[in-house]
Amino acid sequence: MDQVKEIMNELALLGTEQTLKTMKNHGAVEPIYGVRIGDMKPILKRHKNDHELALELFKTGNSDAMYLAGLMSKPALMTPEVLDEWINGATWHMISEYTVAWNAAESPWKFEMARKWIESEDELTADAGWATWGCILALTPDDQLDQQEIDQLLDRVEREVHSAPNQVRYVMNGFVIAVGSYYPPLAKKAMEVGKRIGKVKVNMGNTECKVPYPPDYIQKVWDKGLLGRKRKEVRC
Repeated sequence: MDQVKEIMNELALLGTEQTLKTMKNHGAVEPIYGVRIGDMKPILKRHKNDHELALELFKTGNSDAMYLAGLMSKPALMTPEVLDEWINGATWHMISEYTVAWNAAESPWKFEMARKWIESEDELTADAGWATWGCILALTPDDQLDQQEIDQLLDRVEREVHSAPNQVRYVMNGFVIAVGSYYPPLAKKAMEVGKRIGKVKVNMGNTECKVPYPPDYIQKVWDKGLLGRKRKEVRC
């Protein structure tokens, strides 16, 4: 597809050594050009919602192109087969945790994919699963969520978070924050779970990034009067 070649050439020109270094410090692997997300926006503006082009870009295996594909796609057209292809093709956690999870959470198959992926022994797949759950909470009306299921997932995080694989610990921690921020029926329990699990240790690579402490983050949301306020989309 000529458009794919054109976009790949454009991405190559947009990449910078500093951004590439930053991305690699966060865990990125080759192939990657190191394109800032803001610099992708003009390409996205020209091709937004071109789902077929997005699928072809993701197949390149280039991290920048894969991220762009996740913004360009139409989640409503996603199938379980394509979502599985995407998580199987994810090269690092920025793709699994954002690109894949965002599209899964905004797709008609959000619950099926989240439930399946969190059971995986593959770190990036489980990472995408828990990240999808966090996005589901941010997007989905409360009456479409199963309170018992969310409650059980909170219990599971409390039991397993400290023994989970590195990046899964990060998104499990984020799940607690999501419940406490977006789901009023279990917000108080999320706060208590966050206090009991304490600070979660995650290797953040050669970066200054820190793992948020759920009680502090949740309390800020409450103080701003934003508890339960849903988002229209999670992709950005």
